[in-house]
Amino acid sequence: MNINKTYRAWTALMTALALMLTGCSEDTGSLGVYPQQDAISTSTATFGVLSSDLLNTVVPANSTACFLGKVIDPETDEAITATFAAQFHTFEGYTFPDRENIITDNGFLCDSIEIRLFIRNTFGDKNNPMKVEVWPLSRNEDKLIMESMSFYTNTDLWQYVDESEGPIATKVFTATDYIVSEGQRASKDYLDNVRIVLPRQCGEDIMKTYYDDPNTFRDSYSFIRNVCAGFLFRTVSGTGTMLNLEVCTMNLFFTHKDNEGNTVATNCRFAATPEVIQSTQFENSNLAGLIGNEEYTMLKTPAGICTELVLPIDAIYEGHENDSISRAAITLTRLNNQDEDAQDDAYALGIPQNLLLVRKQNLNTFFEKHQVADNQQSFSTYFFDTYNCYRFDNIGRLISYCQYEKKAGMKAEGKSEAEWEAAHPEWNHVVLVPVSIATAANNMGDGVQVSVNHDLSLCSTKLVRGTEANPIKMQVIYSHFAGK
Repeated sequence: MNINKTYRAWTALMTALALMLTGCSEDTGSLGVYPQQDAISTSTATFGVLSSDLLNTVVPANSTACFLGKVIDPETDEAITATFAAQFHTFEGYTFPDRENIITDNGFLCDSIEIRLFIRNTFGDKNNPMKVEVWPLSRNEDKLIMESMSFYTNTDLWQYVDESEGPIATKVFTATDYIVSEGQRASKDYLDNVRIVLPRQCGEDIMKTYYDDPNTFRDSYSFIRNVCAGFLFRTVSGTGTMLNLEVCTMNLFFTHKDNEGNTVATNCRFAATPEVIQSTQFENSNLAGLIGNEEYTMLKTPAGICTELVLPIDAIYEGHENDSISRAAITLTRLNNQDEDAQDDAYALGIPQNLLLVRKQNLNTFFEKHQVADNQQSFSTYFFDTYNCYRFDNIGRLISYCQYEKKAGMKAEGKSEAEWEAAHPEWNHVVLVPVSIATAANNMGDGVQVSVNHDLSLCSTKLVRGTEANPIKMQVIYSHFAGK
């Protein structure tokens, strides 16, 4: 039985009935005015919501966000290490100049090749020396990263590495590149980045592969299998810096003659983009020691701790079986860290800025199927800095949906209410998950969600716990026709 489709059909039927009951009258003077017996009245009630911590240490990691580095988590005193793998995208039908027009240097078609890791932001010390190794990913079918694969924060990315020749490059760096002048770094067009020079032979192999068979560059699928499978980046020394990367590019430089015979220096750029796989592997521990406090629950990323809520749906409908839920609002108050002002700004964990509320039973599939908030079984909000809270203004549709699902399920399974709830103990449980949200403008110019992913940055905050003695408050507004 498809509850979703049945629910939508039921909603459409009720809407149609409402239109039929109010749609026809020859007395235009009363158009839009309800008869007295059909006047809508409202009432309000407040209910308590219980909350608890939920360890969520394995989350999907197929994302445009990549992380690299190693830091000590100030809350657990344990190291968090981030390693990432990236494939590269090529434009369909990309072409190099004719081979006879390439100006070779000591027999090399390629002048040089490099990778640039552009930094969105840095956690920790931007002047701390770190060392990274670059390993080629394997093109062998048994180790090749496929487009259909799902990656998680605990996926062992090393299994996809070609270990035959060791790391092809190493780089000692600081997040602030002092080789670049202060004036350049201050430019609005400059973005902090790590430049890693690859062996010239890597670029040579790429160009030779093209001239041997241009068809290998016809699209990213062929490029990854026949030219360059991508690279794994891992920190091998240094602690105290974690990079959140904006984009990773591979730049291949060569020189050629143009149609007028002029000498032209050219940069061929391949980028790690949403069209190909990017994945970060995190190693962290001791999270279990942070949960279970009687005063608060936690939200902690990258992977992590979520907060679980139990919605009092039975209590909400008790005595209101025939009423509609017009609004159900809940506010989750953030508890300030006592030592917040004393923290080193470089190592202060951020506050999760976006929060997803999703049914617990849908938690994994929501991200695996790349869904966005539908305002029925999932909702998103942001951190209200002024009021130090997260607020969901109306999850009434979720409450109505859960109640309908239970009634339909009882009928379909032939069970009493108590039996059905015992068989589905988490039917009214939801989870609060820190997320990163990407939006785009629709035809009307309004922002709409295009992706919702787990927040993989280093964030942590505490929410006032909902207990039996001191529950989180949910305000519910009912509506019903007077006299019915």
